[in-house]
Amino acid sequence: MIKLSTRGMMIMKAVAYQKAGPITLPEALVDIELDTPVAKGHDLLVRVQAVSVNPVDTKIRKNVSAEQSGWKVLGWDAVGTVEAIGDKVTQFKIGDVVWYAGALNRQGSNSELQLVDERIVGHKPKTLEATEAAALPLTAITAWEMLFDRLQVPKTAPANTTILVIGGAGGVGSITIQLLKQLTNLTIIATASRPETKEWVEQLGADYVLNHRQPLAAQIKQLGLSAPLYVFSTTETDQHLSDIVELIAPQGHFGLIDDPDQLDIKPFKSKSVSVHWEFMFTRSMFQTEDMEKQSELLNEVSKLVDEGKIKTTVTEVLSPINAENLTRIHEQIESGSTKGKIVLHGF
Repeated sequence: MIKLSTRGMMIMKAVAYQKAGPITLPEALVDIELDTPVAKGHDLLVRVQAVSVNPVDTKIRKNVSAEQSGWKVLGWDAVGTVEAIGDKVTQFKIGDVVWYAGALNRQGSNSELQLVDERIVGHKPKTLEATEAAALPLTAITAWEMLFDRLQVPKTAPANTTILVIGGAGGVGSITIQLLKQLTNLTIIATASRPETKEWVEQLGADYVLNHRQPLAAQIKQLGLSAPLYVFSTTETDQHLSDIVELIAPQGHFGLIDDPDQLDIKPFKSKSVSVHWEFMFTRSMFQTEDMEKQSELLNEVSKLVDEGKIKTTVTEVLSPINAENLTRIHEQIESGSTKGKIVLHGF
């Protein structure tokens, strides 16, 4: 039975909050009902089947309150089915199964139905379940944009060209290593610090694994490897910065995605190192002219998955998508103890 609100609008279940704060507050995440949104323009209305939780979810919940007396719905990674389309949509039709990581400045995927711009949506890989696919979009977009748009890593590089990926076992690191292995000829050095994470990054395709609890420059020298021309730091950049300055090749390229309190890049000057930020919400937030590149890269990744070249990074699945389960996952992510991705499905 379709439920209607007092204003005669169709309503849907969602998990949301009003005031930013710690996850321990009883009202940190709440089960609510909202009016179903209407698709216009480039928007798809998607019935959400599965979502995954990223560190960005916890950062926004802690720091950004809902506007006035409204509710804020979190959730970026999602898989679902297109239920309705706006008048400008050209790439999708009703019934298509899609995956995406959404936009930072719109309501998220922790709701039964969600609006998302078709230019940042791809077709879900056919060979994956919804729960397996939901783990990938945000990390895949971040990794792809950093490698090929920001650092401009070539598909075919001169022999012995090396890249260092700091934080190889996390969500972004796990996809970065696989993309490098499948699409480039670079020598891949990754970092991990526990036996199980070391084994994980080796399985994904890392050629060498360093321990990021120890100084990195010395370990690269010990292995007799050429200085990395590319360094991608996914986490704890401020702790590794002086090491990166020392180990990166002259005229190298350095990229980061985390949020250090300070970032002093002056020491890179003598080596003429270029510094690159990657933030996967830039294209949707500023409606950039090349915004549809996110749709294109999601379709490319989809193809790689279906060819068996990229594997999902999901490590735990919970059901349903509700405040209780989401609260538990937020707590786990904030503790820093997750390997791979946690996915939720069904309402």
